Formats: sequence, C-alpha cells, structure tokens
Amino acid sequence: MAKDLAQFRVLAANLSGGTSNSEIKQMVMEIITAQGIKGRVLDFGAGKGELIELLSRIDGIEPHGVDIMKRPEDIPSAVSWRQQDLNDELSCAPEYFDAVICSEVIEHLENPRFVFRSLFAALRPGGKLVLTMPNQENVRSFLTLILRGHFASFQEQDYPAHITALLRTDLIRMCQETGFSEPYFYYTNSGWMPKARTTWQKASLNLLRGRLFSDNLGMAATKLQRT
Repeated sequence: MAKDLAQFRVLAANLSGGTSNSEIKQMVMEIITAQGIKGRVLDFGAGKGELIELLSRIDGIEPHGVDIMKRPEDIPSAVSWRQQDLNDELSCAPEYFDAVICSEVIEHLENPRFVFRSLFAALRPGGKLVLTMPNQENVRSFLTLILRGHFASFQEQDYPAHITALLRTDLIRMCQETGFSEPYFYYTNSGWMPKARTTWQKASLNLLRGRLFSDNLGMAATKLQRT
C-alpha cells in the first residue's frame, strides 16, 4: 500500500510537469519585491528549478529547493536541495527560513492544513509565506462548476495532478489557524477562455482584471510572533 501511494504521488508530480507559466512566475517575483523578501528562501515544490534560477539572480536571497523530483542538473551548485515527498513533514531545522514560496503546489497535496503547519514551523518569526494556486473564483471556474460539477482546474483531465481545490476563504482560515497574519492577495490578471488565452483580456483594453478574470492568485502572509 505504501509503495502504491508513493508511486501515485510521483505520477501526480510528473503530470504537473514541475513548472508554471510566465505570468505566475512574474507574479511571484512581484510579490517578493513588494514584500521586501531577502535571506534564506525555500522554493517548496521547486520542480524543474525555474523559479530558483530567478531567485538566484536577486541580491540578498539565498535560494533553497525541495521537491519529490530529483535535483535539476542546471540549477546553481550553491543551491541547497532536499528531495522528499511534499506531503510529509518538511525535513529542516525549525525557524530556518526567512521566506517560503509555495507556488502552484498546494493543489497537488493531500492535506493543506498540515502543509501550512509544516511551513509555519520552518519559518522564523516575521518570515513570509508566498503562495500561488489556481483561482477558483473567476468567471470561468464558476461556470465550469455549474455546468460540469467541479472547478475549472480540477476536471478529469487534471487528475491526479490537481486534487485539492481551495478558495480564498480556505487560505484565510488556514492562516488564522496556524499563526500567520491575514493574507494579502494578488492576481496574475491573465485568464483563459476557450482557444483564446489572454487574447480576450487584451481586447478588453485590460479592463477585465483581478479576481474574476485571473486564472491564478497569489497570497502573502507573515509568521506572527507567538505570545
């Protein structure tokens, strides 16, 4: 049974491709700048290492990576890499990181509250959690839920890569439960309609933006000091 579960998780990781689109990466980098993130930064679910490559170019950031996938051959040799199942407790010293980036990962994992607790423990007080995930509160996802019975990024063709659909309310609750500040939300302002990715937004003179018209959202929260 344990072997079957491990194989299932590896399959799901391979289906995800270990990457995300350029709009998501751009949003992550904008959040990092807006939040003033420096120091030890863990890319939780680093995949092919594309985000680590971007982080390694920023002065003052020491990038680290962890993923169920093997260390990518082309990431900088100075980058520390841990290979482990992301569903398991993070194997690192407590309060080690100044920031953790969990980009397009939480939807692949089985217990998001466990993940939040694990990342909270890995962060120093005042450390930042940056998270991105599919946005279930856009027009497309609402319509897909009504017409096809599930959110847009969680149809049969997305399984077993995408298994956990979350809303902003879920993120707010998990931040409260685990000791993070109230999250601040960001959006890619990039969306998809059938056979016309982003084209329909450009045609609208960029008026169709934000929560209802973005395929992905971002979140930033701070680890609060325990009292």
